[in-house]
Amino acid sequence: MSRLILASASPRRRELLASLGFAFEVQVAGVVEHEEPTTDPRVMVAHNAALKADWVAERNPDAVVLGADTTVFIEGYALNKPKDLDEARAMLRRLCGRAHTVHTGMAVRCGASGISLDTGVSTNVRFKRFDEVTLEAYLAVAHVLDKAGAYGIQEHGELIVEGYDGSYSNIVGLPLDETRQLLAKAGLTPGN
Repeated sequence: MSRLILASASPRRRELLASLGFAFEVQVAGVVEHEEPTTDPRVMVAHNAALKADWVAERNPDAVVLGADTTVFIEGYALNKPKDLDEARAMLRRLCGRAHTVHTGMAVRCGASGISLDTGVSTNVRFKRFDEVTLEAYLAVAHVLDKAGAYGIQEHGELIVEGYDGSYSNIVGLPLDETRQLLAKAGLTPGN
């Protein structure tokens, strides 16, 4: 049975993949992700997911490697991870009272078997209208600097998120149904 490697530093992706019952290891890809905010977000996350998976697969040809990348997209602009709290505040103000889309690209690679699979998932999210007091309350309880769009729906999201249409786990960073299907196509099943 092939080893499964998650090519991601994200603790949320680790938790989500583990919740599916897969045994896996983690290797962070030594790559520079493309994060130009005006790039088509579907193209950007697909590119970055493939970049991570390819890098790790090249170094582990016998393993099945899963790469993923997520961004938040609003009005023609991608909101990636904020560099500091000021940028996080600006992102959250921009999202306040509006709808946006969370895009995740996923890539599965295996050098030995020649497997090369790619897919993408998009989820629409609506933010509540909130004031500066709520914004600061959210920043006080959520870790925002390692998250696209400066928020995590799973981390006190009720303060700022009104609702969503589509995959909840995609908003967190790894759409579970699509991940399970992609890994099944690569010959992997949970518990193996």
